[in-house]
Amino acid sequence: MRPKTLTVSFVPVLVGSAVAWSQTHTFFWLPALIALLGAVLIQIGTNLHNDVSDFERGADTPERLGPPRATAMGWLPADAVRRGAWIAFGLAFNFGVYLAWYGGWPIIAIGLSSLFAGWAYTGGPRPIAYSPLGEVFVCVFFGLVAVGGSYYLQTLSISGAALLAATMVGSLAAGVITVNNYRDLEGDARAGKNTLAVRLGRRGAQAIYALEMLLPFALLPVLAALTGKGLWLALPLLVLPLMLLQLGRFRREAPGPVFNDLLARTAKLQFIFGVLLTIALVA
Repeated sequence: MRPKTLTVSFVPVLVGSAVAWSQTHTFFWLPALIALLGAVLIQIGTNLHNDVSDFERGADTPERLGPPRATAMGWLPADAVRRGAWIAFGLAFNFGVYLAWYGGWPIIAIGLSSLFAGWAYTGGPRPIAYSPLGEVFVCVFFGLVAVGGSYYLQTLSISGAALLAATMVGSLAAGVITVNNYRDLEGDARAGKNTLAVRLGRRGAQAIYALEMLLPFALLPVLAALTGKGLWLALPLLVLPLMLLQLGRFRREAPGPVFNDLLARTAKLQFIFGVLLTIALVA
């Protein structure tokens, strides 16, 4: 289930609800909690489906540089991992029934598209993960869709501030995919995975990662203007030194298992940024 990166689905709900609070000073805890559970379950289902699909497509072997995968290592049979994925998707759909009743057709559209995207990431004839669109997919669904949907559940509306915060959160989430694809560049190329890192090469992927990690900081003044929070939104800058250290390691380290740590740290940095952003918005 890859617990080290599950915070990627937690942060959007937190930030979306915080943006809503900054504008309405109200908080509806039940739809926020159900949205959080649904988002985490969709990510778990996506991870399990990716585990078995990459093995069956020949992209994952016991010699892979990334963390061991259950199917590739033979710890679980493929059918068991696939059942786990569908159970997670099914539970997410179950929670989504309440959210659809609460939020109406926009939430129905968000929920169904998120479930389909979780399957399509490594499923179907043209998996998203095997194209250069992996980062775009993550930015959209773990940023615009998840933050925007969480905001909508609190306000039954959408705003420019919510979409801007969504771009910030989604950009950092996309960085997790970039680290993963940068680490696996050669193996992915051999397996026919035409990821953005494969397309752009090492230098290009380094530039993309720097953009993903630094863009949220550049957008903070704009979010401050839209929300009226002023200097409070300087609070996420506390994580900037750690982010710069991370960028230095990303450029300096030779591709290999060390990037497993860099991947987990990218998720942690997104989480810290998200928590600080939430504090700034609700203060």
